[in-house]
Amino acid sequence: MMRNSFRSKAGFWVATACLVMAATAFAADSTNPTAEPATAATATAATTAGPGSAISPSLVDLLVKKGILTSAEASSLRNASGSAAMDQLLLLLKAKGVVSDTEAADVKTASPDADTMHSLVDIEPGMATANLTTASGQTKPAEAKGPTVIPAIAPLRVLPLNPPAKDGLLGIKLGSGAILSPYGFIKSTAAYDSYQPYGDDFLKPLFLTGGANSGPGSNPEFHLKARSTRIGSRFEWPDVSKNITITGQIEGDFEGNFSESDNANVSSIRNSAFRLRLAYGRIDWTLAPNSDVFFEAGQDWSIFGSSALMNLLDTTFFGAYWGNIYERSPQFRLGLVQKLGGSRDWKISPEFAIMMPSEGNLPGTRITCAVDEIPSNNVCTLANLGLASQIGYGERQGADNAKPEVESRVVLQFQLDPAPGVVPAQILWSGFYSGRQMTVLSSGVPAAYTSAFPNGVDINSNGYGNQIAVSIPTRWFSVVTSLYAGSDLRFMNGGQTNSYYNQTAGLSKIADGFGVDYNAAVFGTNAAGQAVVAPQLPVRGYGGFIQAGFPLSRWFNADPKGRNAGWQAYFEYGIDAANATDFYHAKAIGADGGGPIKSTIKAVTVFYKMNPWVQFGFEESKYSSYAVPAISGADIGVCNATKVGNIPSCSATDWRTEFGPIFTF
Repeated sequence: MMRNSFRSKAGFWVATACLVMAATAFAADSTNPTAEPATAATATAATTAGPGSAISPSLVDLLVKKGILTSAEASSLRNASGSAAMDQLLLLLKAKGVVSDTEAADVKTASPDADTMHSLVDIEPGMATANLTTASGQTKPAEAKGPTVIPAIAPLRVLPLNPPAKDGLLGIKLGSGAILSPYGFIKSTAAYDSYQPYGDDFLKPLFLTGGANSGPGSNPEFHLKARSTRIGSRFEWPDVSKNITITGQIEGDFEGNFSESDNANVSSIRNSAFRLRLAYGRIDWTLAPNSDVFFEAGQDWSIFGSSALMNLLDTTFFGAYWGNIYERSPQFRLGLVQKLGGSRDWKISPEFAIMMPSEGNLPGTRITCAVDEIPSNNVCTLANLGLASQIGYGERQGADNAKPEVESRVVLQFQLDPAPGVVPAQILWSGFYSGRQMTVLSSGVPAAYTSAFPNGVDINSNGYGNQIAVSIPTRWFSVVTSLYAGSDLRFMNGGQTNSYYNQTAGLSKIADGFGVDYNAAVFGTNAAGQAVVAPQLPVRGYGGFIQAGFPLSRWFNADPKGRNAGWQAYFEYGIDAANATDFYHAKAIGADGGGPIKSTIKAVTVFYKMNPWVQFGFEESKYSSYAVPAISGADIGVCNATKVGNIPSCSATDWRTEFGPIFTF
């Protein structure tokens, strides 16, 4: 313990000396009467040469030599200017456990120019100067400051790799000692669709049931909505160990169903329901300065698919079945973040999770008959269980398999472009493996096969998926691409909504049975004369996307503090498709509801950030779906059941224009 105490005090005094030296150098430079005005040229020279920074380059090199700083952290400090460099160094030393919160405060007080220093924790430019509290209990006044550089395009990453910093969350301190940091946005967009047969305010693959015919025209529609509004909060809980960080997040939005109530039936369009998106807690344990192990429990983004996403203005369906594969699902997740070091600040993170086994298969149609003694008086009715029974029946096939879904990913992260405002690049693989089971009770077996299956039968199949993704951010542009392939991708928003099919090849005397969720099972007789149940096989699918982002304001050297600093443009192409062989088996090809075999999106998205809180978005997109012509019968070779404007067509296209503001808080 004495050795640890001595090491801590030694680290403190080393850090104190470093910061006092840096502060003294900064103060001397700021009072130099011969100093030149801070022009763009001199600012560039200062960040590249180093001496113009508040911290001496030799001091930074010394900290790297002693193992206190990594090469990437040193590079970041050299690029920082003025008092921001000292703030960044102090924050790094505190995060590494070299100095405590109290010692950090002492160091700050000891600095000769302490009044000019910024907050220990960076805040967004222009943030209101409210008193913010960290988990350590210290109250720090937030200071408004403007950006010094226009950031490059940062790829959308809902599963960040870097572990959270201990005592790093700013927010409201609760009575329990936990820190609560609310966030969210109010989003309102207007959208025009040139072809929208479903009547929705978002786009799903065309030619699905209910959209196989648009009516007498192309059925254009206009929607204006506010239900994309989102609200949430991050949390941090205190812990006595400096090596353990406990965080969490809760998030929801108003993208749920429209409510039905007596006092708002006529105006249900404005009463969308609040729904849960995220709800999890996370424990990070620093095993060593370069190793962090974490455990997460709750509902978060799925490892498979969500690791790389297109950034779209339309977030209601968010490119589902158009190349964006993702989910938010209950899970237990375990991972390691290992810093490998080097000039590129290499990191690798393997992760593993068990998930709620989910299929997303809707309940089928239940047939009920009122039996009378006179056969002609028997009355049979159809009851479509639909979404009303989704909770009770829709997810049974995954849960009835009685095994968790398994997901995993490996992420390699590195700083490709060391320029200021550029986030690291990533190369990753993600995958999943799941199982489903349809249980057919004895009452669901066709009468002709009850003797062969007196107790009913269980029918199983498996789903899997693999994703490879690369995101390359640079100061000039950023490119993100994702490729995936697998089977039974319906729940993951892939495979054109297909899950499985009954393989009836080689069977005769076929009869339909029903599972406990009223989805169809098929019974028949094989070539050997044996009564069998048709195997259920997963439909394979594939797809992906490529998106390029361009920081227009950075290109044209806009003023980082000016109104024109927030222009960004994106170009994206996405595709999702079902395997042709499986699709022919799974669908009644050419029939109403047979559905598309492939869908694509081509889009241009422009964002303009007026200030840190207000952003405008514009998106022009072309959504296309493709059906398969009939393979038999009178309409062979013709898409007679899929129509646009009541004219048979094998393809449908919707031009969608969407625009609106986003108010962030």
